[in-house]
Amino acid sequence: MVHQYKLNGYNIVMDIDSGSIHVVDDISYDLIALYNDHSKSQIADQLLEKYPAVKRDEIFEAYDEIQGLVDEGTLFTHDIYKDKIEDFTKRPNVVKALCLHIAHDCNLSCKYCFAEEGMYHGKKAELMSFEVGKQALDFLIANSGNRTNLEVDFFGGEPTMNWQVVKDLVAYGRSQEEEHNKKFRFTLTTNGLLLNDEIMEFCNKEMGNVVLSIDGRKEVNDMMRPTRNGKSAYDIILPKFKKFAESRNQDKYYVRGTFTHYNLDFAKDVLALADEGFKQISVEPVVAPADADYAIRKEDLPILFKEYEDLAAEMVKRHNTDKEFNFFHFMIDLEGGPCVYKRLSGCGSGTEYLAVTPGGELYPCHQFVGNTEFLMGNVWDGVKNEKLRDEFKCCNVYAKKACRDCFARFYCSGGCQANAYNFTGDVKGQYEIGCELQRKRIECAIMIKAAEADM
Repeated sequence: MVHQYKLNGYNIVMDIDSGSIHVVDDISYDLIALYNDHSKSQIADQLLEKYPAVKRDEIFEAYDEIQGLVDEGTLFTHDIYKDKIEDFTKRPNVVKALCLHIAHDCNLSCKYCFAEEGMYHGKKAELMSFEVGKQALDFLIANSGNRTNLEVDFFGGEPTMNWQVVKDLVAYGRSQEEEHNKKFRFTLTTNGLLLNDEIMEFCNKEMGNVVLSIDGRKEVNDMMRPTRNGKSAYDIILPKFKKFAESRNQDKYYVRGTFTHYNLDFAKDVLALADEGFKQISVEPVVAPADADYAIRKEDLPILFKEYEDLAAEMVKRHNTDKEFNFFHFMIDLEGGPCVYKRLSGCGSGTEYLAVTPGGELYPCHQFVGNTEFLMGNVWDGVKNEKLRDEFKCCNVYAKKACRDCFARFYCSGGCQANAYNFTGDVKGQYEIGCELQRKRIECAIMIKAAEADM
């Protein structure tokens, strides 16, 4: 399968099944589009009409170069996984990561919060006890097989509202590493209201990554992320986040925002964060019910495509300058990249990755928490709903009809199961708006790589 597109002056040809990327001239670009359905002479005849100043021999020479790419296996290759894919239900049950819901409570009132202001459909606020968290870490160690590196994300709600338990669990995890030949990588997601020097110092010592939630420009952030007492969250968190980012040497963190129908010009929010000095940025589309006033709509897509393209072009301009920054959705590894299993099956929710509630219940991921249809078990008894686990094991790009012929399938790995379920009622379904945006992000990311290689 081949995907061709033009962006920012580059003619890009993606050979999906080999992972090869080619940047070509206009003649080669048009020739590739004709290659499979026309003979060499037919292609020359058509291209001579479009490029009258070009000689037939030059077109034949370009054709031979394209044929060389085909012969070497970097163009028009065949999918080597489609017919050989293993039965994913037979894979060992190895858990590699947990999302610990340290607090089902929050000190913000974000309008787009899928967790109902951190409560996750609960009737009252809940904080995870040390005993539950300790059992969760024991569960992870016991179910991680021979894997050495394990990940634990402290999530909420707002996890700093239960900060002592966070610290105690980190200490407990560290105490178990040598005995069990494990290494924990802890991460934290926070809205920043309670950040202080002590928390920052602890995170810089113990957290492999921190996610700092801020939506961009002040007016955008404060419209969707108000404090409960009506004060500006932006004014409180911005100086803290800037200090935190600098204390981590502008590495191993993200400022993460959400854009909605109300700020379709989200590239301005990305650049506003970059101009404040942040080097690691993620601003992502809201995922919301279609009837929500802030939801992204199909008619918004052309605007958003242009925003991504303009952002990518600006990032090319800033490359190798003091204004350069990383944008999470444009970060792509064209050489190493994820293993084959990850390219086919994605994040591992419900199998390798589980969410733990304050009460110790296990769910496929944080977005399913509170929907008892997806309750998988608990940290004491383990995963009991094996049928559900097997269903998530089978969430791969070949099991999803919409993915089979999509050029982005090995880059997005089939997308988010929670989004698919929430919009279609099936974890193997398709969240169409999300797919459209992902395809555009991949095109932009590859263009950036082409531009950097050209510098």
